[in-house]
Amino acid sequence: MFTERVLSGMRPTGSLHLGHYHGVLKNWVKLQHEYECLFFVADWHALTTHYDTPGIIEQSVWDMVIDWLAAGVDPSRATLFIQSRVPEHAELHLLLSMMTPLGWLERIPTYKDQQEKLSGRDLSTYGFLGYPLLQAADILIYRANQVPVGEDQVPHIEFTRELARRFNHLYGRELGFEEKAEAAVKKLGGKRAKLYEELRTRYQQEGDEEALESARALLNDQQNLSLGDRERLFGYLEGGGKMILAEPQALLTAASKMPGLDGQKMSKSYNNTISLREAEDSVAKKIRTMPTDPARVRRNDPGTPEKCPVWQFHLVYSEEDRKEWVRQGCTTAGIGCLECKQPVIDAVLEEQKPMRERAQMYMDDPTLVRNIISDGCEKARELASETMRDVREAMGLNYG
Repeated sequence: MFTERVLSGMRPTGSLHLGHYHGVLKNWVKLQHEYECLFFVADWHALTTHYDTPGIIEQSVWDMVIDWLAAGVDPSRATLFIQSRVPEHAELHLLLSMMTPLGWLERIPTYKDQQEKLSGRDLSTYGFLGYPLLQAADILIYRANQVPVGEDQVPHIEFTRELARRFNHLYGRELGFEEKAEAAVKKLGGKRAKLYEELRTRYQQEGDEEALESARALLNDQQNLSLGDRERLFGYLEGGGKMILAEPQALLTAASKMPGLDGQKMSKSYNNTISLREAEDSVAKKIRTMPTDPARVRRNDPGTPEKCPVWQFHLVYSEEDRKEWVRQGCTTAGIGCLECKQPVIDAVLEEQKPMRERAQMYMDDPTLVRNIISDGCEKARELASETMRDVREAMGLNYG
C-alpha cells in the first residue's frame, strides 16, 4: 500500500551512552540497510518534561546527532531531521486532537507510570497527557508502517493504529468513492483488473488472507497509478473507503542488555554510564573502579560471577572461551578482579574507536552536521506535505 518505511526518534538528552548504542543505535544501523528509514530528533517531546528549562535542549540536539553519526547511522541511507523543523507534525497533531477521545489518552499505561517516576515535576499539563498523540502524528505524517519499539511502547503503536482507523473511517468516505474506485480498476488494464476483482471477491466473500496479500502486491507493482487511485483501490479491496493514513506495525526490538557500572540499567539518573565517545582514560578508570562480588574481599577469595557487575559486561562483550576463563578464574580465585576487568576495558575501547574517528570529522567542522540535518528536514517536509495535502482534502480544509 505505502512504501516500506521505518520511523524512529529520540528525545535530545545530551551525549548518548553505551546503553543507547546497544538498545537503539545498533538496530538503526541494521535497519537502514533494509528499509527506507527516517530518524528524527524529538525536541518537542523533550519539552513535555523540560518545558521550564528549554535552554538545555539546543546543545543536546547537536551532541546527539553527532553520536548517531559516530555510531554508524549513515545520512546517505537514512533521513535525519529535527521534529520542530517540520511544522506539519504540529498541524497533524492539532487536527488529530479534534477527533481523539480523551479516554484514549488517559488509558495509555505509560501515562500514570511516568507521572509516578517523575513525581518531582509538575506534569499536570496537556503536553504531557497528549504526548502519545504527538507521537502518533510523528508516525502518521510519514505513513510509516514499521516503528521499532520495546514492549513497553507497544500500546503507543496500537493507539496510533486506532487513530489511523478512526481518521480513515471519518474522512475516507469521499463522495462517489465506489465510482472512482471502479474507474481506477480499469486503469490496471484488462488482465490485471480481472485478477484484482477475483482477489477482492475471494477476500471479501471468503476471508482469504492470501488473496488480500496477492492483491496488495499487485497494486504495489503498478507504477502508472496516481497516489489517490492507489489509496482508493486499497480501500476498495478491504471494503472500506479511501485509506489516507497508514496503520503502523510495531517492529519489536530486544531490550538492551547493556548494564550500568553498578549492575543496574545504564542510565544518567543512576550516574552509572559510559558515554559513547568518552575519553579512553576515563573509560578505563570507570571500569577498573567498578564494584565486584562482595565475597571477594581478598585476592585469594573465590567469587560468584553472577553476583558481579563486571560479569554482566562480559555477557555483552566476551566470547564463550573468555566467559569460561572468567567463570573458572573467579570461582577458584585463579584470577584477580583487575585481571577480569582488563578484557572488558579492551573490548569497550575497541568498540568506541571507530565512533571517535567518525565523530571527529563532525566536531572539527560542525557545518557538516548542520547540512545533513538541513537536507534531512527538507526531505522530511516533502513527505509530510504530501500527507497533509491528503489530510486537508479529506477534512474539507482545502479552500483555495
